[in-house]
Amino acid sequence: MNEVLVLYYSRYGATESLAREVCNGIDSVAGMSSRLRTVPPVSAVSEASEDSIPAAGPPYVSDKDLAECCGMVMGSPTRFGNMAAPLKYFLDTTGSDWMKGTLIGKPAGVFTSTSTAHGGNESTLLTMAIPLLHHGMLYVGLPFSEEELTSTTGGGSPYGASHVTWGRKTDALSSDEKKLGLALGRRVAEIAAKLNG
Repeated sequence: MNEVLVLYYSRYGATESLAREVCNGIDSVAGMSSRLRTVPPVSAVSEASEDSIPAAGPPYVSDKDLAECCGMVMGSPTRFGNMAAPLKYFLDTTGSDWMKGTLIGKPAGVFTSTSTAHGGNESTLLTMAIPLLHHGMLYVGLPFSEEELTSTTGGGSPYGASHVTWGRKTDALSSDEKKLGLALGRRVAEIAAKLNG
């Protein structure tokens, strides 16, 4: 296993842009590669279901992705200081993986996007970490040795990468946000590589 799963939900493209930077960071580590996956939106009609393959973008995540990858970096837009419902809905279906220990000992990181600087990005990162810790994953953050954590005027946190869209095009990441997304992906991939020998 030399792939790190980058799992995200994005409604307007901001979180997806950050997911792609995380992938670039993973892919920069020798012998490692990223596997980009998303989740379908949640339907308000309980009988409705999405097609098993999205019309555009990366495929929807499956249990196979969780088992085959040696680490995971998960991202969501912020919804009132928490992850978006579609990502939470997917996580709520992973009980059988929890029982089997599919994710135990694998490194994990998180990222988010918010509309405003104080829109709940850090609490979103922390709430995404909770189910990953329940799965037995090893939480990986960003240390302050990443210089952009102290210079950014947009997103960035020791809990994970983040993006603030206020006052600019939704998916336009700042230079600092790009570097922190790359750093998070690289850190998770480097740790996964060490754990896998």
